Amino acid sequence: MTTKTTIVLFSGEYDKAMAAYIIANGAAAYDHEVTIFHTFWGLNALRKKENIKVNKGLLEKLFGKMMPKGADRMGLSKMNFLGFGPKMIKHVIKQHQAMTLPQLIAMAQEQKVNLVACTMTMDLLGLKEEELLKGIDYAGVAAYLAEAEDGHVNLFI
Repeated sequence: MTTKTTIVLFSGEYDKAMAAYIIANGAAAYDHEVTIFHTFWGLNALRKKENIKVNKGLLEKLFGKMMPKGADRMGLSKMNFLGFGPKMIKHVIKQHQAMTLPQLIAMAQEQKVNLVACTMTMDLLGLKEEELLKGIDYAGVAAYLAEAEDGHVNLFI
């Protein structure tokens, strides 16, 4: 019997996303079938860092400009200090030879962690598939609930 771990990544903060990906990679290393369902601000972890030209309305363009592009540009939940906090934590991560959030995401993809972008939230925030990383899935809440129903570990971060 396969052990399943599901994580809802709601937060768009670097440290919380790191926690989600550390848990996901650990569970995958223990042979769990892992799904991370990215919704609302958690979708920013899946955004490409480069500008992608897509057709959008005014509000969609504003959301796109206000949200960080990519995992490495996300702020901290505490001690953000106008962007200085993320620089400090990344310095500490480098000193301790720990993995950065983009590296943890790449490792999750290598370990076949199912990265899912919430399509309803994408519609609300005006995000397009072209703006997100390759190799991810797209689904609504019903797909998440189907995964979580069989889950042995279900987390909301």
